[in-house]
Amino acid sequence: MKALVYTAPLTLAFRDEPDPLPANDEVVVKVEAVGICGSDMHGYHGHDERRPAPLILGHEASGIATGGRLAGRRVTINPLVTCMTCDACLDGRPHLCPSRQILSLAPRQGAFAELVRVPEANLVELPAGFDLVQAALAEPMAVAYHAVHLGLARLARPGTSARAAVLGGGAIGLASALVLAMAGVRSISVGEPNAARRATVTRAGEFHAHAPDAADAPKPGSIDLVLDAVGAEATRAAACRMVKPGGVIVHIGLLPGHAGVDVRRITLQEITFIGTYCYTMVEFRETVDALASGRLGSLDWLEERPLRDGARAFQDIDHGRVAAAKVILRP
Repeated sequence: MKALVYTAPLTLAFRDEPDPLPANDEVVVKVEAVGICGSDMHGYHGHDERRPAPLILGHEASGIATGGRLAGRRVTINPLVTCMTCDACLDGRPHLCPSRQILSLAPRQGAFAELVRVPEANLVELPAGFDLVQAALAEPMAVAYHAVHLGLARLARPGTSARAAVLGGGAIGLASALVLAMAGVRSISVGEPNAARRATVTRAGEFHAHAPDAADAPKPGSIDLVLDAVGAEATRAAACRMVKPGGVIVHIGLLPGHAGVDVRRITLQEITFIGTYCYTMVEFRETVDALASGRLGSLDWLEERPLRDGARAFQDIDHGRVAAAKVILRP
């Protein structure tokens, strides 16, 4: 099979790789679409020890199952592989499984390839008529779905009357804004430094997109729920400034470091700070249903490129030359 392989920091090779051989509980999926995630970018830069070269990256995928009970069916992939026997799994929180694995994290190869092996239980059949390319958005949308509902559950007021802010207008940030809107939140701002991405956010919904330091950015202490989809020192500091006393910060971003958190203000103002990672299988299925039914918008904020041109796509994302919130590669 052909695959896009991470071989060294800032280096991707489109080359032949052995076809994957599934274990007893696995099937091979013919990949039709796979998204580039921010975590793929971290690995590409050599900043993720969980992604040692050489490795096939990519975990936001959809395609056609080639075996098992869904053979020949159109599916999207939950890339989170868990033991299903630990306390977290038995409690319905498999995303907290201490032995969890994810496609594109060693030792599992990812989906930037023509074929990928996946546990059969991780496949979700797509509703009739749901586009395979848009189905590749299920994974990042499920991350946002989980994060938003964690935050809303901890608010002291109904979400419909809350003011929410999202930091970052990439895929997770925009997905978070769309999930907030689906949940009935009416006041949603999105901070994003890239003007082209701000325009994409504005087209995607009734959101107030602004540059992080603009005059129309949220004022200190004015926001009930802040979702940090970047996770940098600057965005953590911004979240701590803009959140109201008694408000909630949900930290989604995975950039390295911990600076920027104002622990004194969090303590004095009883601010809830939540870290969030992945989702449950129930949430993943609910996300697929919401996407397919159109409740999360038109999903026209993605850009398609051939897998063979993946290295150029990574470079373009790196240099801010991509207006779309998500680049989808097609094998």
